[in-house]
Amino acid sequence: MRTRTSLYGLLIGLLLGVGLLPAATATAADNGTWGVFPTPPAGAAMTDRAYFFHQGQAGTSVDDSVTILNSSDKELTFQIFATDAVNTPSGGAFALLPAETKPKDVGTWIALPPETASTVTVPAKSRKDVPFTVKVPADATPGDHVGGIVALNTAVEGIQQEGKVQVGVRRSVGARLYFRVPGPLTPGLSVEDVKVDRSAPLLPWVKDARATITYTLVNRGNVVVDPKVTVSAEGLFGRSVLDRPARELKLALLPGQRIELTEPWPDAPQSDWVTVRITAGATTYPELVSASETDFVAVPWPAVGLLLVLAGALTTFLVLRRRSRSARGQDQPDAERDLAHTH
Repeated sequence: MRTRTSLYGLLIGLLLGVGLLPAATATAADNGTWGVFPTPPAGAAMTDRAYFFHQGQAGTSVDDSVTILNSSDKELTFQIFATDAVNTPSGGAFALLPAETKPKDVGTWIALPPETASTVTVPAKSRKDVPFTVKVPADATPGDHVGGIVALNTAVEGIQQEGKVQVGVRRSVGARLYFRVPGPLTPGLSVEDVKVDRSAPLLPWVKDARATITYTLVNRGNVVVDPKVTVSAEGLFGRSVLDRPARELKLALLPGQRIELTEPWPDAPQSDWVTVRITAGATTYPELVSASETDFVAVPWPAVGLLLVLAGALTTFLVLRRRSRSARGQDQPDAERDLAHTH
């Protein structure tokens, strides 16, 4: 049996509040047994910071401290590490890379104390404050760099079957870290790969046709964006067949990330020529707008197929009937000649 550092290879964090400032209602990352959060000020029991938010020029460093809180009745041993953040490809949830994946960005900037190179034990109903330093490389690019500090429980809490292999599941909790390097900020957002997957009932207009709109959002800039999306569709002659106003997706799209999203369409057209359009923007960057569209022909194919089968059967019947009549018509003169010879 081999162990894995997280479920499905990623450490899924709490969803981020919009923008680069912590939301007033944000809470520290906690799974009910242990939590990871910015260390509270001296004398304070808790922190008002949900995540780490820092800024620093290339070549400088920033000091801070992370707290590992053990709320359980027994001591827990953790592997503490820093890593990069990503959006999950499907759905765009915020995630931190697992321990076995080496970070390439801000995760490599974070220097933890030497003792965290092995494991850290936190007594029951206690906490451990771990200082760290963010050392910004001299060649760090301007913009947002996102990662986190993770506490991975060394105890295997369950077994999961993956094909023919059993893997041990270990839980982890991570505190997010947002670091901005000053310089030119270039928000970028594009909509790509709009597709429509449609299904229709056997008998049209007895039951609604259904469709799923799939599209990709790509952050091509160097800052975190909070996307909002408008979905619309037009049929023949410009008729509106779908109009969903702009709505915030409640996710933070990280620089360089690409995510695939879906929109269910439970009452898609039964028959029409449709143009579907996805328009994306960002709440914090009103000037940032991107759109993409695709066309599809809505045809009730099962019904059309049934009509073709019936039409084919009718055509075959008529052809056979005509041939039968022609054959009887050709036989009749021969019969008359035979009768003439008998007289």
